[in-house]
Amino acid sequence: MHLPVRSNPSQAAMVETSDRAPSATQAATISISSSPYFWRRLLGFVGPGFLISVGYMDPGNWATDLAAGSRYGYTLLFAIMVSNLMAILLQSLSLRLGIAAERDLAQLCRDRYPRWVSHALWLFAEVAIAACDLAEVVGSAIALQLLFHLPLIAGVLITGADVLLILLLERRGFRTVEAVVMALIGTIAVLFGIEIALSRPEFGPILRHLLLPQAAMVTDPTMLFIAISILGATVMPHNLYLHSWLAQMRKYPRTPEGKREAIRFGNLDSGAALTFALFVNAAILVVAAAVFHRSGHTDVAEIQDAYRLLSPLLGAAGASVLFAVALLASGQNSTLTGTLAGQVVMEGFLEMHMPQWLRRLVTRLAAIVPTVIVVSLYGAHGIARLLLLSQVILSMQLSFAVIPLVSFTGNREIMGQFVSARWLQGLAWLVAAVILGLNLWLLVVSFR
Repeated sequence: MHLPVRSNPSQAAMVETSDRAPSATQAATISISSSPYFWRRLLGFVGPGFLISVGYMDPGNWATDLAAGSRYGYTLLFAIMVSNLMAILLQSLSLRLGIAAERDLAQLCRDRYPRWVSHALWLFAEVAIAACDLAEVVGSAIALQLLFHLPLIAGVLITGADVLLILLLERRGFRTVEAVVMALIGTIAVLFGIEIALSRPEFGPILRHLLLPQAAMVTDPTMLFIAISILGATVMPHNLYLHSWLAQMRKYPRTPEGKREAIRFGNLDSGAALTFALFVNAAILVVAAAVFHRSGHTDVAEIQDAYRLLSPLLGAAGASVLFAVALLASGQNSTLTGTLAGQVVMEGFLEMHMPQWLRRLVTRLAAIVPTVIVVSLYGAHGIARLLLLSQVILSMQLSFAVIPLVSFTGNREIMGQFVSARWLQGLAWLVAAVILGLNLWLLVVSFR
């Protein structure tokens, strides 16, 4: 895949700042400590990575991880590990781009590419956001059904009310949003820690499959489909746009030294947060493998089935409730970052400013309408397949965000002294090629 650039590279530089959408740099509102102590300065940068990590443990991940664990045991843990390592690399490039260029990825795509290319990239990003939002709607609706016995359609409609939650949190400041997100992530991690303890998995096979790939991951079409779904559920394309914007929200000195420290602390923040995400994703698959695959229930790919079987198979009455509460926390967490990503993408590509509540309502309706139709026609089974399909759609859109990101971070004109080193550029292009190749292979296998 090759994206054309404008024939005059300096054209973007000729655009007056007043004509551009305001960057996060201009709206940086979060103060950081100037303390000589490393940890106190680091705490000022903690937050964006955890907002990003939410997308790596949203309800879409649950569907793919449950299907992978119940059908193939621990085999696809390697896909989770590789996807997470790719995510750490790509999110690192994203925050580096935002800090060094003081522009987010969407703005740079608009500046650097012809209008038809930037508009196409915007459309692909919107498709990815809608697919992610669909997973949040479905996950939250299922959780409400499991916990309160609501009909699925009622749960889907109730999820539209989370617009009010977002508005309330944003009025209390961006740090409040970050704090709520981190609290929900901690809740999910604790609940799945308890589930792992109850399921008593085999740690030897877990470690082996986490580090060593199996040939069947490529040769078995069904396993490949689930592996690519894991990739799509883990590395979120819209997160690459969002992180490049979030990285600029801190009031760090806009000097080479200040930017260098911001990049270092930002990488620590996102690295720690994505390690949490790795634990949650692996935990879902491990619980599915230890409980369902080990007991012969190899066809558990639906969240409702997992909820129904967990407590009887584990012999613990509260196991299913813990599972549903974690799912609800995951769905609500993803709602917050999905709204932010949608606003960043729309303003960056189109310079179109839309109130958060309206943007959220439009995005949520795009997810609610097809979900209601599928539930009405096919019931719970159809909604489970829709959830898995949304993750494949996300994976298909990933290259359209990754290739511009890798290209920009390797461009000295954009990055200055923070341009990616040759080895880093090579590694990043390798990741981009693997992502593109896997998706093309999936298309070939699907048509066959």
